Amino acid sequence: MKIAIIGTGNLGYSIAKGLIINNAITTLYLTKRNVDSLEEFKGYPNVTLTSDNVLAAQKSDILIFAVQPAHFEKVLAEIKPHLTEKHVLISTVTGFLIPKIETVVGENQFIIRAMPNTAIAVSKSMTCICSNTMGAKRIKIAEAIFKRLGHTLIIPESQMQAATVVCASGVAFWMRLIRATTQAAIQLGFDAEVAQELSMHTCEGAANLLITSGNHPEEEIDKVTTPKGCTIEGLNEMEHKGLSSSLIQGMVASYNKISNIKKEQI
Repeated sequence: MKIAIIGTGNLGYSIAKGLIINNAITTLYLTKRNVDSLEEFKGYPNVTLTSDNVLAAQKSDILIFAVQPAHFEKVLAEIKPHLTEKHVLISTVTGFLIPKIETVVGENQFIIRAMPNTAIAVSKSMTCICSNTMGAKRIKIAEAIFKRLGHTLIIPESQMQAATVVCASGVAFWMRLIRATTQAAIQLGFDAEVAQELSMHTCEGAANLLITSGNHPEEEIDKVTTPKGCTIEGLNEMEHKGLSSSLIQGMVASYNKISNIKKEQI
């Protein structure tokens, strides 16, 4: 596949890394104002670094946009004269709706929105995808790209804001939980490096239990809680201190923020 990533910041960098590791490219163009920050990619074959978005679009079939929302409309207008019937436009831009993209490039373009997270760099992203009517004809292309970089799910665009909170911001939420359990492990007597190793792999194991078994989390919790045991004692103390409530309120706050971003775009 001939792919261009327009705006290779943190997310674009992660997507590029995942694509290269998984040999998912024929050619890859990476654009950024300052390409010096993309030095890591210079040694890879068929990878071109450029600050020229138009050149990247002309040399590619699939355009993945990972720019800041404030810059997206200008970038679209810049490349619009160079779009052809072969181009598939995949936007990862937060809060920028498909109808807004269509007002710039037209409804006759294959437009897809994808919301991956930074775990795409290690092929473990949870990526949600939606499209316009034309884009539905090419959505399998987006699925093929992102399935090689993790798990994908097609959802309505009306749910993309919520998916951004759960999946993209969710990485930060899980990182904070891992940090907290690491701190607890240190307090319980482990060295910092060992504490983080214990926390990371326990988190990974818990997620894989659910993915593999299809069980509800409470089913797995029941397996490790015994009457008057230490696990239920810890869980109840966490709930008394508002663990679940704080997580829910934090995610709702993130959702409200992204909703405000959407209002500003309309």
